[in-house]
Amino acid sequence: MDIMPSLNTLRSIRTAKNEKTFKCFRKGEDHDQPLSPMARLFHEPGSNVYIIGIMGVKTKIRPDVFKENLVHTFLKNRRFSSLQVMDKENGSMKWIPTNVNIDDHVIIPELNPKIESPEKFVEDYISNLSRSHIENTKPLWDLHILNIKTSEAEGTCVFRFHHSLGDGMSLMNLLLACTRKVSDPEALPTLPGNNNKSGVAKVASVWSRLGVLWNSFVALFMFVLTALFLQDTKTPMKGSKGVEHRARRFIVRSVSLDDIKLVKTAMNVTLNDVVLGVTQAGFYRYLRGRYSETDDKRADIPDNMRFRATFFFNLRAATRINDYTDTDAFGTWGNKIGYSLLPFDIRFKKDPLDYVRDANSIVKQKKASLEPLFTYFFTKLFIMLFGIKAAGKLNHKVFYNTTLWFSNVPGPQEKITFFGHEVAYIAPSCYGQPNALMIHVVSYMDKVIFVISADEDTIPDPHKLCDDLEESLRDIKASAHSQMVE
Repeated sequence: MDIMPSLNTLRSIRTAKNEKTFKCFRKGEDHDQPLSPMARLFHEPGSNVYIIGIMGVKTKIRPDVFKENLVHTFLKNRRFSSLQVMDKENGSMKWIPTNVNIDDHVIIPELNPKIESPEKFVEDYISNLSRSHIENTKPLWDLHILNIKTSEAEGTCVFRFHHSLGDGMSLMNLLLACTRKVSDPEALPTLPGNNNKSGVAKVASVWSRLGVLWNSFVALFMFVLTALFLQDTKTPMKGSKGVEHRARRFIVRSVSLDDIKLVKTAMNVTLNDVVLGVTQAGFYRYLRGRYSETDDKRADIPDNMRFRATFFFNLRAATRINDYTDTDAFGTWGNKIGYSLLPFDIRFKKDPLDYVRDANSIVKQKKASLEPLFTYFFTKLFIMLFGIKAAGKLNHKVFYNTTLWFSNVPGPQEKITFFGHEVAYIAPSCYGQPNALMIHVVSYMDKVIFVISADEDTIPDPHKLCDDLEESLRDIKASAHSQMVE
């Protein structure tokens, strides 16, 4: 069946005479709603960020099926059927419902089926998207359908959303609400850790509370220093001024979830600790190669390097898949994310497992603090006191003074279909941020997918970085296996 079974009972969308323009708001609603301060912040220079969602599917994509289902899903969410209009008098922005022509949002380029390198074509196409923005004369999202066979998929969908529509968790929720299990076409997929709480510190004893207060104070102090002047060490991975305006290269690399679970079990740590340990090891391997390429024979990885990631935390009480709208009872929609400044230890370690141990130690410290909540509420307070422009400059400075963004989102545990098309992989990322590098990690079935978003002026060989991450995982896995055997 082309239309998802559970969508058949939805209220019909009224169509205009051309049968492609849809009016998607309900009678009696207050439509001229202001953008939230956090949504408004994503329109400021240096914070004008877009989220990219790359999805490979195992069959040829049927555009008519996609369009019809998008009407019954995306367009039920008022953020996807409203313009963001600025009030010229006071500078505020409002959601203004509009008639949506689905053909304005679904782009289907004509492709030569005999393209010599389909992977390179898809990669270049997505990179070119990062050179542009979506016109504000329509809701700020679009979908690009590339019906060309690659090594992993028969077709590729590229969703693009302005970050003001919602954060990664909101948009992943929207995409997954449009999917169903292959094993049960009526059932939504399940996410790992559905009952997990957010990344907010949980305390019990007096000593725990004191530890949380101390860690939070240290984090606050480092945040203030970073906002004022404290920059990461200039390395071949640190972006230069204006990096947010340059095109990005998006690379997708999958590794085995079983390999990461093996390390997790051997070391009694979390999957996230293993992923961060692999990332640290991969960065050391990559930087060692970059420094060795210089003409200066004395060049080497600096001692005591300051190398930090802006690590994003979901502040919602639980991770769950809800409906398509932005009015659900669980607070799914919006930009409800805080962040921590996560230091990486980029040094040679004789035992590869030390990279994971270091990651485990620093993540424990960050979890036992209120830093993600602080950055979220501090930003909102700063907007109230000093306005959007000042908050935008503050955000830009903090982000620019670090080396990269790092984020992860849980993905489905079982095989899924999207509008009846079996999904091969899911790969979210961003562009427009003032860093040369972002690493996004998402799980899907038996895979962990690393998605690299790199400024090619700074990181001209992002495929090499992916190779180094894979090689680091192999080393760490081998060490973990040896430890288990002993």
